[in-house]
Amino acid sequence: MVQSQQATLNFKVQRVVAIVAVILFFFKINAWWMTKSVAVLTDALESTVNVVAGFISLYSLYVAAKPRDKEHPYGHGKAEFVSAAVEGSLVTIAGFVIIYEAIDNFIHPHAIQKLDTGMVIIGLTAIVNYATGWYAIRVGKKNNSLALVASGKHLQSDTYSTIGIVAAMAVIFFTGWIWVDSLIAIGFAFFIIYTGYTIVRSSIAGIMDEADHAMLEKLVGRMNDNRRENWVDLHNLRIIKFGSVIHVDCHLTVPWYLNVHEAHNEVDAFSEIARNEFGESVELFVHADGCLDFSCRICNKKDCDQRKNKFEKRVEWDVHNIASDEKHGLGVI
Repeated sequence: MVQSQQATLNFKVQRVVAIVAVILFFFKINAWWMTKSVAVLTDALESTVNVVAGFISLYSLYVAAKPRDKEHPYGHGKAEFVSAAVEGSLVTIAGFVIIYEAIDNFIHPHAIQKLDTGMVIIGLTAIVNYATGWYAIRVGKKNNSLALVASGKHLQSDTYSTIGIVAAMAVIFFTGWIWVDSLIAIGFAFFIIYTGYTIVRSSIAGIMDEADHAMLEKLVGRMNDNRRENWVDLHNLRIIKFGSVIHVDCHLTVPWYLNVHEAHNEVDAFSEIARNEFGESVELFVHADGCLDFSCRICNKKDCDQRKNKFEKRVEWDVHNIASDEKHGLGVI
């Protein structure tokens, strides 16, 4: 239910992003028509990417919000990664187009006009873009939506380039140095290309199920801080993201003599900590293992009448040793 609400909110926010992109595109085209500035033209060209990418992301979030079915038992969240990859690619292409247009204008300069009006229009679009991007990133991070975060970062990168363009227009307005128009456009084109690269890199990491070390560090830290005496060991932990849903698989070693209900209570306590950290969008698959004789040396459980060896040292969990598929022991870490 919570996941469905998050998916619905993600879709609504992206719909706003797409509509804003269309409106701002027409404002920028109008500004270019008045000024004939290549910097403004490149900003408008990037806005065409905003429009296309916005609707691609909107469709991906629509797909991601679909309930699970027999063909997609883990849901449709991976669609967000594909969307982000396409959006990042479009952003990168836009950066190269801007460089081409700027160089061409540098070689064949032309007169620029009505810069004062153009600066006002472009400046207003920058403010709207940044505010929309900030909100998209905020909701996207809260709901673990890569597509929404990608859209927000795209809008904010567009804002930074727009600020540079306004600055260039101001310099040209006061100095008459037309060549600044192309120079500023080229500089921000490289920034746009870098932004596109980071979006593509993140999406590929999601598609390939690359380990999210930051997320693992956070989870392991919480488990160490709230470790119960029946949690003898933790190993074989994996985190996979399917859009806004996080799947956690791991093996939790507990005393072998606990009955099924007692072992399940330990698993529930473990799961509760993870949900408190990542929200209800997390899904846990925790397998309870019984301890072995060598586990006694790392187990500090008191009053254990089944102990075979003295407790020597607790193994502090970290992102490296919990990824192991072997149970831990002193000298077996």
